[in-house]
Amino acid sequence: MTVTAGGTSRPTLLLVHGAWHGSWCWDGLRAVLDADGWTTRTVDLPSAGREAGVRDDAQAVLDELKRIDGPAVVVAHSYGGIPVTQAVAEAPDVTRLVYLAAYQLDVGEGLLAYHGAPVPPDPGGFQPVPDGPVPMFYADVPGPEAARAAERLVPQSTRSFSDTLTRAAWRSVPSAYVVCEHDRALPPQYQEELSAKSDVVHRVASGHSPFLSMPVELAALLAEIVLGPFD
Repeated sequence: MTVTAGGTSRPTLLLVHGAWHGSWCWDGLRAVLDADGWTTRTVDLPSAGREAGVRDDAQAVLDELKRIDGPAVVVAHSYGGIPVTQAVAEAPDVTRLVYLAAYQLDVGEGLLAYHGAPVPPDPGGFQPVPDGPVPMFYADVPGPEAARAAERLVPQSTRSFSDTLTRAAWRSVPSAYVVCEHDRALPPQYQEELSAKSDVVHRVASGHSPFLSMPVELAALLAEIVLGPFD
């Protein structure tokens, strides 16, 4: 928890990345938030690079939340919305959830099932980094930065896409959804459908990774979501 100069307390922001990524993707946004007086934390989900599933990722989120002193707001990007939805249902001091172009699913749902894709009977192994990751994930990110980000992507555990939720935190914790209107990875029509579960919905004119393409604007929006009225 951060206390500002005026004495107002702010929750810690826990930033949870999506598939194929790591906590490194938040560095630019964290710099902006830190400069504005926020305390931020990140977590590396084990399913990015290791054979792990949603439960393993959810446990990693829970373990990080336990290290935070005071209330927290969890910001989940893309696939990260799935383990966050599972984990926060068991976390006592999370005041809000923010789904950033993320999968806000319900109990019994998983990523593959949501898209109507077949779930393999033995979901071992990995999903390789998609072909053309720059136009998919970083279409509006400056070229050199987009190339550096693409080089850091790692294979994603197939099991994380196959697993389904047993709990849904957004049913008891207030949630906001940020639709990325120019997203090529999770198209906006899916995000609009997913966002129907949230209490409030915001929209930004960005691709899939606004933490890289527009960190200043995203930081301001997160501050508005966290500190403003929630209705």
